[in-house]
Amino acid sequence: MTPYEEEETAAPAYAVVIPTLGRRSLNTCLRALADATGPKPAQVVLVDDRREPGGVPLPVQIPEALRSVTTVVAGRARGPAAARNRGWREAGPAPWAVFLDDDVVPGPTWAEDLARDLAAATYRTAAVTARITVPLPAGRRPTDWERNTAGLATARWITADMAYRREALEAVGGFDERFRRAFREDADLALRVLAAGWTVHAGKRGTVHPVRPADRMISVRLQRGNADDVLMNRRHGRDWWTRADAPRGRLPRHLAVTGAAVTALSCAVLGRRGAAAVCAAGWLAGTAEFAWARIAPGPRTRDEVATMVLTSVLIPPAATWHWLRGHAKYHRALPLGPHEVAAPPRAPREPVQVRVRP
Repeated sequence: MTPYEEEETAAPAYAVVIPTLGRRSLNTCLRALADATGPKPAQVVLVDDRREPGGVPLPVQIPEALRSVTTVVAGRARGPAAARNRGWREAGPAPWAVFLDDDVVPGPTWAEDLARDLAAATYRTAAVTARITVPLPAGRRPTDWERNTAGLATARWITADMAYRREALEAVGGFDERFRRAFREDADLALRVLAAGWTVHAGKRGTVHPVRPADRMISVRLQRGNADDVLMNRRHGRDWWTRADAPRGRLPRHLAVTGAAVTALSCAVLGRRGAAAVCAAGWLAGTAEFAWARIAPGPRTRDEVATMVLTSVLIPPAATWHWLRGHAKYHRALPLGPHEVAAPPRAPREPVQVRVRP
């Protein structure tokens, strides 16, 4: 094999970027990364994104195999988009940055499979996805939260495990840091690189995303994402849902149910009892339908049913509030402009052919 052929078949160098809040799952992630067969990362950057670390070092046990290439950098507690930007810009000259969440578990052949994924990429490939698996409990139906997490397995551009070409990140400016939650920042970035003429390919490496423990109000807090959807609409148009294969959710129904509740209260205050009763019946019917839609596919335990009933009352007004907040916050957000898609991929230089006279 010639030196040129060796260069062509060698696995591309990559860095791993993991934003973290110091969860214990980070140790499991790093151990799986260290144990995976295949070429090791050239650099591992842990972005400590805790809000108030107070000088306390990041609670992490870095495996020996990764210790010499691992760096811990401070984030700004502005969410995973900003933390990932901090990480890939600190990751050195490696041509690829692989973003992992701190609660995933790379598969036993992850690095080997990643090398194949990256080797198969063309110069137009901005990113290569992974195959995400969410283990669900055996012997019972999954809870609402477990079903919500299971949706990550079919998310199109999830950054729980996503490899991005550094050149593509530089071309579009990385993640949009207005996305402060782990929600929609991945779809926004993918849509921007696609608009700039790059492609995103499906890889074959496998990563497990366990279901994190969560309290019963988690589904209510997740409604903050409705504000991010407003920003997505402003930036990418209302057809972005189709292009991103993103589920539309129940926002129109939440708006209707909340509207019925507000109207019922207003009519009651004004003494219009008949109208108030009709609107209250509409609110009750909508809430009951929503609750049953969440209870029916679940385990139907007493605790799960109580949680679904409580949160089904709270979710519609929470979704409405965050949707209105998003409109107020992002009313000046501009659509994706020509200047943002003016950095297409560049073809690699062809080797110079030297003609030798006989």
